[in-house]
Amino acid sequence: MTIQTLNTGIDTIWVVLTAAMIILMEGGFALLEAGFVRHKNNVNIIMKVFADITIGTLCFYLIGFGLMYGKDAFGLLGTNGFMIKGDLSHLDFLISTDTFWLFQAAFVIAVISIVSGAVAERINFRAYILYAILMTIFIYPVAGHWVWGGGWLGKLGMQDFAGSGVIHALGGFSALAAAMFIGPRKGKFTPQGMSTVSLPSNLPLASVGAFLLWFGWFGFNAGSTLSATDARIGHIAIVTMLSAASGGATAMLFTLFRYKRSDAPSVINGSLAGLVGITAGCAFVSDSFAILIGVVSGLVMLFATHWLEIKQIDDPVGAFPVHAASGIWGTIAVGLFATDNGLFTTGSWHLLGVQVLGLLVLCTWGFVLTWLGLKLIQLWIPVRSTEEEEEVGLDISYHGMVAAFQEQEFIKYESNYLHYKEED
Repeated sequence: MTIQTLNTGIDTIWVVLTAAMIILMEGGFALLEAGFVRHKNNVNIIMKVFADITIGTLCFYLIGFGLMYGKDAFGLLGTNGFMIKGDLSHLDFLISTDTFWLFQAAFVIAVISIVSGAVAERINFRAYILYAILMTIFIYPVAGHWVWGGGWLGKLGMQDFAGSGVIHALGGFSALAAAMFIGPRKGKFTPQGMSTVSLPSNLPLASVGAFLLWFGWFGFNAGSTLSATDARIGHIAIVTMLSAASGGATAMLFTLFRYKRSDAPSVINGSLAGLVGITAGCAFVSDSFAILIGVVSGLVMLFATHWLEIKQIDDPVGAFPVHAASGIWGTIAVGLFATDNGLFTTGSWHLLGVQVLGLLVLCTWGFVLTWLGLKLIQLWIPVRSTEEEEEVGLDISYHGMVAAFQEQEFIKYESNYLHYKEED
């Protein structure tokens, strides 16, 4: 066994394990979103996450991966690699293409799950499945190619180590478009424009979901090295931890002094905002700048949440504030604080300019393509659930099931067919 063979084996184990950590984040999304919405929609949240991980994986395998990582055509999209077939020798990694695909598939599942929370409690389940197909086949893979697959933004020098821009900003603006297109939940805003309080169904459940996401984020960021022997892994892990902690602490202290109470949902989302903010620069910034990035991410998330309320945009779990707002800040922070080419570290404006350009493109792409995609879906089936379905709850309406039962015995089956036949 050669040193190179041993190194490849270790790297393969590392990437597969970190991919599994990212896939476990889907459990985090399910628990977080289920805890934030009302009980009558818990099953629907879980089923949407299962749609993400099942249908999204298959779509990325069939088409999405090829568009994202196939041979580049004019800097716009990949042209081969569909079903992981063909010549992919341009992917110059020590790990196998299959291993690389698994890691990237875990990313694409996370993107669509961002949108899931923003349209919770009111989207037609069939329409959501169609949108999940569109996102995982086309919207995300094409944008990902521009930055990571050899496309034009990557050639310009855009730096996004693990996806503050490509995954979170794009996913967050897609979520914003979907929330605006579908409209607020019935009763969320009064005729006078006031926002009503929608109490989370289970905050302990949501907090467990947040902790699972936090755990998986170490795979998200450190795993993006694609190598177990990369000397940056320890640094990436510590800045990930510091930014998450400072984001959550900022939200905790801000709400405590502003409202005289420490708001649990804000602290949960503040920690997640810190994780989103550091994702782009985790390999490029120092410990001190990581803390600053987390602090600003927590504040940006709070201000974006308030902005949504003012604009009467209903986002039940805070997908836009956490992912889009913090993702934008995190991507810009690379241009400000990166050890190489950062404005405050080297005085160079070039990287910052490229980061801003990339953000404008990614956010516009996610928003516009989501809006147009939902318009097309609307021509076939309703995108929004009916008032009756929303009132009863999407669990019963779409899945014929509720999240929890109190009944101790089996449900008795009764058929009235014979009774009706006798009467006839």
